Amino acid sequence: MEVTQQQLINIMPNARSQAGVFISALNTAMSSHRIDTPKRIAAFLAQVGHESGQLRYVRELGSDQYLSKYDTGSLAVRLGNTPQADGDGQQYRGRGLIQITGRDNYRRCSLGLFGDERLLALPQLLEQPQWAAESAAWFWNQNGLNELADRDQFNSITRRINGGLNGLQDRLQLWARARAVLCQPSV
Repeated sequence: MEVTQQQLINIMPNARSQAGVFISALNTAMSSHRIDTPKRIAAFLAQVGHESGQLRYVRELGSDQYLSKYDTGSLAVRLGNTPQADGDGQQYRGRGLIQITGRDNYRRCSLGLFGDERLLALPQLLEQPQWAAESAAWFWNQNGLNELADRDQFNSITRRINGGLNGLQDRLQLWARARAVLCQPSV
C-alpha cells in the first residue's frame, strides 16, 4: 500500500510542501521494512509526524546546553557516547524522522542501512529525506513495532520510541487522523 501526497497532508497538515519532499522516500522505506498495512502505516506516520514536527525537522533542536545531556553523564554513556565533554552530544544528536540519537544507535543504524559505519563520520546523512525516512523505518523494524501496530498497542510503540509517553496527545491526534485517512473500510 502506498500513501499519496494528499493523504500525507491530510494526516500531517503542517507538513505542507515537505509532504512532497518526503512522500517517495517514505513509501520506499515503509515498503522495504514491511510497514505495509493501513494499521502499520497509520501508527508509523503518527509517530514520525510527532518526532519530526510533521516532517519539518530531521535534526533535533536544542542549544549546546540542552544537547550537553548527550555529551557527559549517565545518558551519554547509555547512548554509547564518550564520557568526556568532547562534542558527542552535538555530533550524535537526534536525526532522521524518528530521531536516531547517540553513537551506539548511529552505529547500529549505519550497519543496518549501509553495512558499514559511515554514519559515525557522516551523521548528517540522516538529515537527507531518503535516509531520514529509511532510518525511521529501520528503527521501527528493529524494535518490533509492526507487531505492536497490528495489535493497536500505540502507547507501547510510543514508549519504545521515546522512552516514555512524551507528546502523547499530539501522537494520538496524528494517529486518529492517520487511521481516518488510511483505515476506511472499502465501499
